[in-house]
Amino acid sequence: MSSSSPSKTPPSGSLFSALRRSSDDLTGRKNLQLLIQLRWIAMFGQFATILVVNYGFDIELPVAQMLMVLFGLLLLNAVSLLRMRLPKTIGNTELFLSLLIDVATLTMLLALSGGASNPFVFLYLLQVILGAVLLEVWSTWVILVTTTLCFGWLAWYGHPLPMPLDHSEGLFSLYIEGMFICFVLNGVLLVVFINRITRNRRQRDEHLAQLRQRAAEEEHIVRMGLLASGAAHELGTPLATLSVILGDWRHMEPFKSNGDLAQEITEMQTQVLRCKSIVSGILLSAGEARGESSEGTTVRAFLDDLVDEWRETRPVKDFSYSNEFGEDLSIVSDSALRQSIHNVLDNALEASPHWVRLSVYREGKTLLVSVADRGPGFAQAMLDNLGRPYQSSKGRPGSGLGLFLVMNVLRTLGGNLKASNLVQGGALVTLSLPLSVVALKQERGETNGD
Repeated sequence: MSSSSPSKTPPSGSLFSALRRSSDDLTGRKNLQLLIQLRWIAMFGQFATILVVNYGFDIELPVAQMLMVLFGLLLLNAVSLLRMRLPKTIGNTELFLSLLIDVATLTMLLALSGGASNPFVFLYLLQVILGAVLLEVWSTWVILVTTTLCFGWLAWYGHPLPMPLDHSEGLFSLYIEGMFICFVLNGVLLVVFINRITRNRRQRDEHLAQLRQRAAEEEHIVRMGLLASGAAHELGTPLATLSVILGDWRHMEPFKSNGDLAQEITEMQTQVLRCKSIVSGILLSAGEARGESSEGTTVRAFLDDLVDEWRETRPVKDFSYSNEFGEDLSIVSDSALRQSIHNVLDNALEASPHWVRLSVYREGKTLLVSVADRGPGFAQAMLDNLGRPYQSSKGRPGSGLGLFLVMNVLRTLGGNLKASNLVQGGALVTLSLPLSVVALKQERGETNGD
């Protein structure tokens, strides 16, 4: 008896960790983009405020120095936009430094325009709240301590603006008007940007849930693959023994003289050869077949050969095959794709023993293979959970893995699977696959450039 293949540890944990890091980086990039947008708003608002106060209210400001600070903020935004183009992950540290620079910039502008007596000093609260939402806990406390120290420094060393102390006039007081504008500005920016940040986090959580589900499915597939590979190794010896015994029986006189027995032995040999072919296909898909390699073929030849093989080994009565792919394309024969199409055809034949149709066509750079039947169709629950394991209407233990495996094979190759019920009855399953993943190297450039 041949030994089974050694067990391997499924890499789902490392896969999920990598996918999670990718999701966190995407969230970090979205948050940095929000800070960049907020900085643009701040620059335009501060520029307009400087002009109105200096030239509208005749309150003298160091306009040149304040414009230099705004120019530095403009350079920071330009650098941030360039940073977003780099592939390196954007994490807590970069967001923390960005907020610190914003705090420093706000402090310089306030120092040049009245210090703590400037009503816009309460914009510090915006920085603290954004830090609490975007950053880790320690970073938020640093932002809070920094803004508190800056506020104290402005109160100690700042020089008030030459404004009248008319607080008793309510909204007719310039200081009260400034505080009112600052309050509205803080409120609007917090509502808009906190909602966006919350949406980013919600999308990240949904994406992580999908990645967790995908990692679990990947682990399930790896375990099934290991089990199938081990079973294929174990089946090799008994199948070879059966083949030898049937060959000997075929030449024995009692069987040669009996036509019915000879025909049954021939059928048994055919089925044993089919089992050996399935075992070889499993080992080939697992990368364990020796002395064999992927062969070059064309789309039409690959599908025609696949259909001929399926028709010869299945009890199909009425089978319709239509190949409208168009101009042929050289591809690499893929055993996993062949087995996936066989699985879909087998499901259709089981649901509709009297009629099955296979249609092949092309849409742009995509190969489409559709399988239709006249069976009872899919239940709505199956359509809602298409591609999940153990979703089946057959009612047998362990059933429902066919479409699950097909879906994951196609997803690995960059394709997809869709299923629906036909109006006239029956079901339709469509497999889509980018031609670039199976095209031969010399033709991939042409396929990508169509």
